Amino acid sequence: MLVDSHCHLEFPDFAPEQAAVIERAREAGIGHMLTISTRVHRFAEIVRVAEAHNDISCSLGTHPHSAEEESDVTTANLIALGQHPKVVGIGETGLDYFYDNSPREQQQEMFRRHIRAALELDMPVIVHTRDAEDDTIRLLREEGQGGRLTGVIHCFSSSPRMAEEALELGFHISFSGIVTFKKADELRETARTVPLDRMLVETDAPFLAPIPKRGKRNEPSYIVHTANVLAGLHDISFETLSHRTSENFFSLFRRAQPPTQ
Repeated sequence: MLVDSHCHLEFPDFAPEQAAVIERAREAGIGHMLTISTRVHRFAEIVRVAEAHNDISCSLGTHPHSAEEESDVTTANLIALGQHPKVVGIGETGLDYFYDNSPREQQQEMFRRHIRAALELDMPVIVHTRDAEDDTIRLLREEGQGGRLTGVIHCFSSSPRMAEEALELGFHISFSGIVTFKKADELRETARTVPLDRMLVETDAPFLAPIPKRGKRNEPSYIVHTANVLAGLHDISFETLSHRTSENFFSLFRRAQPPTQ
C-alpha cells in the first residue's frame, strides 16, 4: 500500500473523470489520498470530495499565491473550519518568493495564522516553500512553541541545508515526481540522507508527473514511479518503502483513517 500525501483531486483538471482517476489510484495500490486545500474560500469543494470517499481526507489552508486574496481568513476561521472530521492537516501554507504572487509580508502573516491554527487544533502543518528557505525556517521556529509544531515540507526541492533544518525541527519531508527528473541529481542525493521514518511520498497531482509520465497530467496512480526511485536510493524494496512511508503518514496525520485490513 502507498499513500499519496499531497494531491489536488478537486482541481478542474480532474473534473471530467474524477471518479476514474480515484479508481485507477486504488487499482495501483494507493490506500489513501490527501487532497490539499489551496483556498479556504473553496473549502466546500475540497471537503465534498473527501466526504464521498472513505480513503480520501483533506486539508484546510491558503496557498501563499493566494495570501493577499484571502487576507480576510483569520486563525479563528481556520480553527472553526478545521473541526470538520475530514480535515487532517492545515495547509498548504508557506512562502513562495519565486513568483511573489502575493506580497511577502502578507504571505508571512498568513503563514503565522496557519501555524497558530495547527497548534490549536493539534494538527500538522503542510508547508510550501520556494526561494524562501531562511524565512520559512525562521517563522517555523518563531511560531513553533519550542518544537510542539509538527508538519511536512511538501514537494521538497530545496537545498540540503533546508532538509537538515526541517529535520532538526522534527518535520517530515515529502518527495514528488521531481526526484525522478533527469537533472535532479542534487535532490536525489538529499533524498538519500532523509531518514526513512521521516519520509513521505506525493504526486502534487495534477502537477509534476514523474518519469516516465512526465509531460502528462499527473494523477495519484503515478506515485508508484516516484516510490520506486526513492526505494532505489535507499537500497530497499518497493514494498518496504511503501510500508514505511504509509506508516509515517498515519503517524503524522493522526486524524486520517488507515484502510481496514
